[in-house]
Amino acid sequence: MRVLICAGGTGGGIYPALAAATALRHKGLATENMLWVGTKGEMEQTLVPRAGIRLETIVGGAIAGVPLPRKVINGSKLLLSIGKALQLVRQFRPSVMFMTGGYMAFPFTLACRWLGVPIAIYLPDVEPGQSIRFALRYAQKVGATTAGSAQFVPADKLVVTGYPVRPELRAAAKLSQAEALAAFNLQPGRPTLMVFGGSRGAQAINRALLKILPELLPTMQIIHISGTLTWDEVDAGAKALPAALREFYRPYTYLHDEMGHAFRAADLVLARAGASMLGETPAFSLPSVLVPLAWAWRYQKVNADYLCERGTAVQLTDETLDKQLLPTIQTLMADPEKLARMSQAARALDVPNGAENLATLIESVAGGKGNE
Repeated sequence: MRVLICAGGTGGGIYPALAAATALRHKGLATENMLWVGTKGEMEQTLVPRAGIRLETIVGGAIAGVPLPRKVINGSKLLLSIGKALQLVRQFRPSVMFMTGGYMAFPFTLACRWLGVPIAIYLPDVEPGQSIRFALRYAQKVGATTAGSAQFVPADKLVVTGYPVRPELRAAAKLSQAEALAAFNLQPGRPTLMVFGGSRGAQAINRALLKILPELLPTMQIIHISGTLTWDEVDAGAKALPAALREFYRPYTYLHDEMGHAFRAADLVLARAGASMLGETPAFSLPSVLVPLAWAWRYQKVNADYLCERGTAVQLTDETLDKQLLPTIQTLMADPEKLARMSQAARALDVPNGAENLATLIESVAGGKGNE
């Protein structure tokens, strides 16, 4: 079996694909029988080579949610990339294309359709984005994090696999909270808030948090993964804190190997509502305060609604952060019984074998060829 992996742009699409690739390796698929295609200049150019998988890139960019001139430019780039997509598919001769989304989905969906390569899709979010919506009509099977995706996918194609949490996160979930806190030199027994704005960072969350650090840090400790967009502001805010408060604040631009430790250390997460919140907070039984990104299609709002309806999260907006963020965090941290109920609700959503389920789906779409 030879697998073409089409995923990129943000961690929400890349990390599930990496988890599926790892599961395929454990089932015996050699790395040289995988080819990853992504977009030039995006984060897959860092993450995929680290995993030892060959990466090829095309040029492209967003079409949804951008001004018309940029839409025309990026659309033209994607059209011009169809030729390279056809060339790569012909050369690699995949048994199946596995896709989680990204700008490159359009040209590679067309190339695989024209060359007779079956397509397997995974929906990290409850609602598919525009690139995946285009590809759905050509897919043989569609894996999904939750049954909530049934309203967007034909019943004969949908397979609820669960979210494919990376093995290193699964391993971190088995640590004691004290062990995880020790990785950040933080105190056991002190309430711990993890703040995460997604792989690119969240300016509104970062700025709102900086304003209320003096009110939060006397009673809790904070692991803040800010992204690079507002790092200078975050770093300056940390340095401006009194020493007695600064010892309870741990800001980082991003965490790779330590991400699981941050989740395990936390009692509560403040985050955007990207796809990882559907799988990673349940894996760690974590309650969350979610702030959906307003301009991100509507998929983050749908994700947040799904988790709130199941009792694992509460939801704020960018516009309400200044007034509501402080009392929301303080009220939740002061109510261990409510946090415990939210934690139990999150645990109920976890699917421990999500990556293995997805690997099995990919094999089935490839025609049962196994590792030949």
